[in-house]
Amino acid sequence: MKKVLIGLFAALAFSGTAMAQTVIQVSTWGGPNHGVNTIVWPTWKQWIEEATEGRVTLRVNHDMGPPPAQMELIADGVADASWIFHGHMAGRFQLTQLPEFPTFEEFTSEAAAAAYWRTHQEYLAEANEHRGVVVVGVGMHGPGQLFSSREIDSLGDVRGQRMRIGGGVMNQVAEKLGIAGVALPPTGVYEAASQGVVEGAMLTLEALRSFRLAEVTPNVLTVPGGFYRGSFAIVVNPDTWSAISEDDRNAIMEVSGERLSRLFGYMMDVHDERGVAFGEEQGVVFNTVSDDELARLRELTRDLPEEWVNTAASGRGVDGEAALRHFRDQLEQAAAEPSIGPDTVEVRP
Repeated sequence: MKKVLIGLFAALAFSGTAMAQTVIQVSTWGGPNHGVNTIVWPTWKQWIEEATEGRVTLRVNHDMGPPPAQMELIADGVADASWIFHGHMAGRFQLTQLPEFPTFEEFTSEAAAAAYWRTHQEYLAEANEHRGVVVVGVGMHGPGQLFSSREIDSLGDVRGQRMRIGGGVMNQVAEKLGIAGVALPPTGVYEAASQGVVEGAMLTLEALRSFRLAEVTPNVLTVPGGFYRGSFAIVVNPDTWSAISEDDRNAIMEVSGERLSRLFGYMMDVHDERGVAFGEEQGVVFNTVSDDELARLRELTRDLPEEWVNTAASGRGVDGEAALRHFRDQLEQAAAEPSIGPDTVEVRP
């Protein structure tokens, strides 16, 4: 009997230790080979476990809901954390368009994400557009380009084409170009293109591989720096967050915030490179707009930041001009700083 009791107490003690670990249930979207699933979650999980000495960890869950539903899933507590694309929620997010405007200049998504986090904390967070969730990181995807099922080598070729759009600044650029936009999450483009619902898409180069666009839209028209960029956030349910001890919350934020934002941007840079390499292997045709067309595109999109300052920023009590200047200053600074990877990042194939 004594041995039984000792065994029981040991089992209870072990059970108590196991139960003490907090598991953050992450809802994810995108295919299994998408960089957020192969780079961001594994690396952040490792960082959190190290920072909290194993008291907090992550468990990633697929297919809990479509991309546009992720914000609601987290706010309602169906899952504890996720990544959201702001453009999926038309009208909800306006300030998050700040880093999306085309500049037609080359810079990494990692540098852009770091600059975006700094600008978010300095200017945008106070407007509370993310009410209902806790923002622990932001992110930027790479240059958004134009994909088509038929060859395109000039801006005139895309006028009137039915192309996937996803919200935010890309919708405004599509309108300027005369594209017939069809609202779809990136996960729906392959099927829509296969069935002829769309003729192309506005997406990033990583989509050639991650979302299989090389198979259905094997023609890509590019501009330096992209026609647009895209804004993301990594968010946590507030009840989940408050249930974690203050010490562990502080430890998690040490490996989140700008560091997590950089990780997200670095992931996008890596997967854009993989997307281009994959596309070249599959025979994708890449064309770049001419200098004359680039000048025309600059003129077409020149007023977009000013419109944002006078409407979205002003309407939410944010000094939009100062926020834009801050972002651009921080982008230049972040671009000169060391990259977060690859030495410190868990990169899977």
